[in-house]
Amino acid sequence: MWHKPTSFDMPDVKLFSGTKSRYLAERISDYYGYPLGDITVKTFADGEMQVVINESVRGSYTFFIASTFGPADNIMELLLMIDSAKRASAGYITAVIPYFGYARQDRKDKPRVPISAKLVANILQASGVNRIMTMDLHAEQIQGFFDIPVDHLKSEAIFIPYLAKLDLNNVTFASPDVGGVKRARSYAKYFERDLVICDKERRVANEVASITVIGDVQGKDVILIDDIIDTAGTLCKAADALIEKGANSVKAILTHPVLSGNAYENINNSRISEIIVTDSIPLKGQSDKIRVLSCAKLFARAIRNTHEYKSIAALFVDKGI
Repeated sequence: MWHKPTSFDMPDVKLFSGTKSRYLAERISDYYGYPLGDITVKTFADGEMQVVINESVRGSYTFFIASTFGPADNIMELLLMIDSAKRASAGYITAVIPYFGYARQDRKDKPRVPISAKLVANILQASGVNRIMTMDLHAEQIQGFFDIPVDHLKSEAIFIPYLAKLDLNNVTFASPDVGGVKRARSYAKYFERDLVICDKERRVANEVASITVIGDVQGKDVILIDDIIDTAGTLCKAADALIEKGANSVKAILTHPVLSGNAYENINNSRISEIIVTDSIPLKGQSDKIRVLSCAKLFARAIRNTHEYKSIAALFVDKGI
């Protein structure tokens, strides 16, 4: 009969890092109180990668920490690490993916397009991973693309304690698009503030044609809530629309700082006073308007709870870490 492992028979924990996520994995490792494992990733002249785990993982709880932001090499490296651990008889393999790439294509919204989020889920499962741990998926239904457990952490546990220290008496929360209303509403409900919506119209990808503000922002300090900031085009146009509707100021909270193309230029030239992000993706540049809050402590606690057979949901009860 199965029994819950005790401290005497609980498997060892092994933490490993992807090459581009080392900065975050080291912080997670520090919070967890256990050093990162020894792993080598070599690259051949043609770009092909070879992964070597330089220590035993037999029977261990093995965690690979790697965000799958571009380029696609980060996904391939993660798959190779998982396969290496599986073939080395790791007891239980968890892919810790703070930023889950290719999540923006989660359905067929036109003919002859891929559902890339489902494809990535299939590939990860085929590699032999036993569990996925991630944060703020672009669409929550992506969890259903997996037939293995998915721990979907929420950045609210990071941002809400930060906001709670500020004066929010004049704040109104806003969603930069209709798809993000649920996310923004959770903040508005928690702080008992109003919610407005920016309804955007796109004609081509990464380009917003127009934005309509639904709700009253006259004289308010607005905080925009979203999961991803890419070129920052939508965010900057939303800020313009809110200011033109009478908002005093506009800040933004965004989980994953993809920040591609002219993002930094757009942000620096925008009417946004501050952008708060996590370190799920390393910043590519500098901006006085960007503040980074680390997600390392949240993931360290989630990893510990997984290893010790404790509830992950317990991390979100008080919206804080």
